[in-house]
Amino acid sequence: MLMPRRHFFVTASAAAAALCLPATARAASLAPTSSMRGGANNYRPGAPLVERLGSGFTVHGKVLRAADGRPLEGRRIQIWAATTLGGEREPRNHGSVLTRADGSFALEMEQIVPNFGQPHAHLAYDDGEFETVFLRPVMPSPRDTSVRADFVLA
Repeated sequence: MLMPRRHFFVTASAAAAALCLPATARAASLAPTSSMRGGANNYRPGAPLVERLGSGFTVHGKVLRAADGRPLEGRRIQIWAATTLGGEREPRNHGSVLTRADGSFALEMEQIVPNFGQPHAHLAYDDGEFETVFLRPVMPSPRDTSVRADFVLA
């Protein structure tokens, strides 16, 4: 189910706040992240694991389990965007990373540029153990050098 952008940001903000709490202060469960409209555009199943896709821009976030708020290690997150190397379909702009023990992930890539008027990234959780989620976070400015997207998986 897709949710309006405003609702996504409220949900994402609540999830981000929960990520900053110590484990003992987290609620027993978190609301799962819903896929965003347009998040699956130019998605490529099985995008290869990469160490980086360039430099100058970082996509990062955290992956938690909805049931108990615990970080999920070893989860595959696919990331793609229009960058200075070309559009979202450009193979050099697609790659996957695995989450660390604390659930965090990061991928350095070339600078994201506006596509359809907005600078944005695409991220997907799709490794099958939890529900697939597609995110499309929009950056406030094309001069930003990072974007954060967090996942709470059900």
